[in-house]
Amino acid sequence: MAREYEVVWTRSEAERAGTPLVVLLHGYGANERDLLGLVPGLPEEFTYAAVRAPVSMGYGAYTWFELDVQRLAYSSQAARDAVEDLWEWIASVKDQHSSITLLGFSMGMAMATSLLRTRPQEFAAVVGLSGFAVDPDRGEGLAGYFDDDALAAAQVPFFWGRDQEDPIIPADHIDYTHRWATSTVKLTKVLYAGAGHGVVPQEISHVNEFLTMTVLRNS
Repeated sequence: MAREYEVVWTRSEAERAGTPLVVLLHGYGANERDLLGLVPGLPEEFTYAAVRAPVSMGYGAYTWFELDVQRLAYSSQAARDAVEDLWEWIASVKDQHSSITLLGFSMGMAMATSLLRTRPQEFAAVVGLSGFAVDPDRGEGLAGYFDDDALAAAQVPFFWGRDQEDPIIPADHIDYTHRWATSTVKLTKVLYAGAGHGVVPQEISHVNEFLTMTVLRNS
């Protein structure tokens, strides 16, 4: 049975048909409303769906899967299960839309890139902010799970925004993500000094331009 998610939509169900969809995936310890503040700065042609992660941490905080925040350590199988569950929800709505784009912040970027790597043909573009891509060598549960060869062939547009001095994401995660991205996706990478582990107005403007150029003008 498919997992049910709490979702905030920016359009009513009657208004969504045929529109391009952006799925917003929040970070660790946040909730589905965390990224809605970005929407006014993004293209109005899209429908935006902000999805709440399924694992409650209490006090309105949620995570996609259990995480050791000190080391950013996690169960590979738990990460894989979270990706598969989220894909089932996306599959249930994707036929209503002209395209699907993912936008993930922090842990949400790990979810977005993992979805892209398992089904590269399903997504028009992906935006990753202040996050990382999952290294499949971290655990047996991910061995053979990602299809990076197919992703490299597809050259899906990918926007990666971050601060060089992000205090949360470890250097080894960034190094792996950089190696992965430069070998598999059509990469747009921008650094934002002073953003920390967050999103700055200039970054939102750049994401707007990216979505307009890569999705709207190619639809």
